[in-house]
Amino acid sequence: MDNSKALSLIENIEKVIVGKHSVIVRVAAALLTGGHVLIEDVPGVGKTQLASSLAKSVSGEFNRIQLTPDIMPSDIVGFSMINNETHELEYRKGAAFCNFLLADEVNRASPKAQSALLEAMEEHQVSLDGNTYALPSPFMVMATQNPVETYGTYHLPEAQMDRFIMKISMGYPSPEEELTVLMRTENDNPVKSIGAVITTDDITDMIAQVKKIRCTDSIKAYIVAICNHTRNDENLRLGVSPRGSIALYKIAKAAAFLNGRDFVTPEDVKAMAVPVLAHRIMLAPKGKSEYGSSENAVIAALDAVAVPNTPNA
Repeated sequence: MDNSKALSLIENIEKVIVGKHSVIVRVAAALLTGGHVLIEDVPGVGKTQLASSLAKSVSGEFNRIQLTPDIMPSDIVGFSMINNETHELEYRKGAAFCNFLLADEVNRASPKAQSALLEAMEEHQVSLDGNTYALPSPFMVMATQNPVETYGTYHLPEAQMDRFIMKISMGYPSPEEELTVLMRTENDNPVKSIGAVITTDDITDMIAQVKKIRCTDSIKAYIVAICNHTRNDENLRLGVSPRGSIALYKIAKAAAFLNGRDFVTPEDVKAMAVPVLAHRIMLAPKGKSEYGSSENAVIAALDAVAVPNTPNA
């Protein structure tokens, strides 16, 4: 097992994104599971910079689509048109045909446009006019949304939220970190100064390595117990789905890989539980006063479930 290329990817992104090591690690973990990430935060904290830095660090194809209410599904998945020379239908690819798709302000797109992402995210393919077109591999969607200004936006349905392997938040930088940001952007956008440090083949190889990471039955049962606790919590209206437990299982393996281990520990599970599970649950009215947020509900589940004793092998 060699995680040196993954660490070089993280280091390269940190040349642009200051003071957000844990956020970058989470995005890298999602990449190594073939998952998609929803970045939710206020404007101007680096959401788009993070996605652009990841894409530029890999020698793959990057597309960005600025989602607005007038965006059509065909802008995402493509469309068919008559070729004037052959007089036959010809397929023109949409923005989804890339390795990294940045769906900026995804909640500003109409539900019809949002749904166009579902098949691409889940099946890594698009279907049009009776034909199926495979997307490049690897394929990752990084969507951003602003949780504060909701006028003129369309709430993401739970079915689509569940497609994201994790939801993360950037948060404001500290004064010292913000000073570093100012210095780095004094001459130009620092994203322009970085280049690719790994290839798409490297990602494919690391994804295969992550799948081979060992996970004991007791840790698998620990993951299931955490998710099951949310389903039986009277303070929650919606608990974590089985897709959520699968996601946490995959991300825990990726976390172990990034930590240089070939086996999963309970700490890997606990470190990734909140970003992987919080967006998959809904608070009941009582839960809003009890927990305040879905993140706190996941923390409560972690506190309530016994941590297994596992050998480091």
